This record gives sequence, C-alpha cells and structure tokens, in this order.
Amino acid sequence: MELDIYQVDAFTDRLFGGNPAAVCPLEDWIAPAMMQNIAAENNLAETAFMVRKEDVYEIRWFMPHDEIDLCGHATLASAFVLFNYIRPDLDVVHFKSQSVGLTAHKSEDGNIILDFPSRPPTKIEIPPVVHTAFNHKPTEALASRDLLLLFDHEEEIRTLEYNLTFLKDLPYLGIVATAKGIEVDFVSRVFDANASMPEDPVTGSAHSSLIPYWSKKLNKEHLIAKQLSEREGDLICKLDNQRVHIAGKAVLYLKGKIYL
Repeated sequence: MELDIYQVDAFTDRLFGGNPAAVCPLEDWIAPAMMQNIAAENNLAETAFMVRKEDVYEIRWFMPHDEIDLCGHATLASAFVLFNYIRPDLDVVHFKSQSVGLTAHKSEDGNIILDFPSRPPTKIEIPPVVHTAFNHKPTEALASRDLLLLFDHEEEIRTLEYNLTFLKDLPYLGIVATAKGIEVDFVSRVFDANASMPEDPVTGSAHSSLIPYWSKKLNKEHLIAKQLSEREGDLICKLDNQRVHIAGKAVLYLKGKIYL
C-alpha cells in the first residue's frame, strides 16, 4: 500500500520556520496502531490523517507517542494541502474530529483562518513544582487542557530556561508560558514534559485558551500573537463568542510516498 504524505511548515511564510506537520490524506481509515507507527516514524510534533466523507473531512492527529484531541498547526497544514494540492476549488473546508467540528477558510491575503472551540482557562494556585522547573517565576497560573503560566515581561519568555523533569506528573497536556508582548499583543512558548520534543515550535490549539484569556485581559477581540520558539510562529487571533479564530500562513516542504 502507498500513501501520499506532505510535510508543511505551519504558521509561517518562510521555509524552516513555524511548526512542521505531516499530512496524510487517506481513502479510508487505516488501523490506529499503523497511524501511530507512521507518526513515530515521522518524528514530528504531529501527523494529521484525514478521510473525505461527502463534504466533510474527518481528521485525527498523532504525536510520535500518542493521539491528541486537538491540534492547530496540523489542521492548518491539512487545510493548506487541501486548498493547494487536492481541492483547489474550495475556499472553505469543514473538518470533523472525534470530539469537535472545525472549519478552515482560505482568505485573500494568503492566510488560512481556523475556527476552533474556545477553552477559557480558570485561575488556580501556581503548582509549587513550577518554581523549580523554570529560571523565571510566573505571577499567575490558569488551567484548561493546558496549564497557562503568566509572566510579567516578554523578555522573561524569550530567556526562559527549563527543566521539565519536575513537570512530568502535572495533569496537563502542555505547559504554556505567556506574557504581554512588546510589538504584538501577547507572546508564548509551549512545553510538553512527556513528549520526545520538549518545546513545541508553534501550538495553535494552546491559543484556544490564550485567546480568551488575553482578549479579556486586554479588552480586545482582535489580537496578534507570536510564539517565541527557535523557529518562531505568527498567529492572527480573534475571539468570537464561544469560538476562536486562529489564522496564519503555511509553506510546503516536501511531498512523497509512504510504502506500507
């Protein structure tokens, strides 16, 4: 069996920037164990698999070690592949995951706009292990699927050093460090203590919580965000009631075949 595979740098307009994701369009679903093996072989933050069912594309996302419930950059990459290589007739793609419905719109400025659920975080006490894990101290902690840690200055996010060993037992998928931006509305970095890659370059799904938090904090519906990883990523954000819009560009790195 042969499968098409695309590798796309998402949330960037330049090659080797943003967050790389693999995209595998399928005619029909293959075994989850096989999808997990492919994701492990790719060794990227996420590999997205999608199957067309009439006017909807069912989608699933796999990290190298596990399936994930929601992924922004791999959804952006999947929409980019559809719009540019498989379904250039489309301006809108409807995705359906195992838990939520998602939409991607192609805009005239070259951005792809993702329509995702909003996940407002709730304030909690700062877990004590956080103070051991980072060289800078957060001033506030909030929780949703991810743990959000608020810092005072953008420079603290840029210079954040970490030892994630102390965070392995926290009940959150990602650890999101964030602060008000200098040239943008807010900045962030995202860590996963249990993944093979400890820092994620650009994390669209984390913005399902970052957008409602910063929208309320700054009293703004429209926000510009930057993820300050080594590769960096740019995100155009909007809060829309119970949904968030996350927009960005993408660049194709490779197209190939998987032989099974």
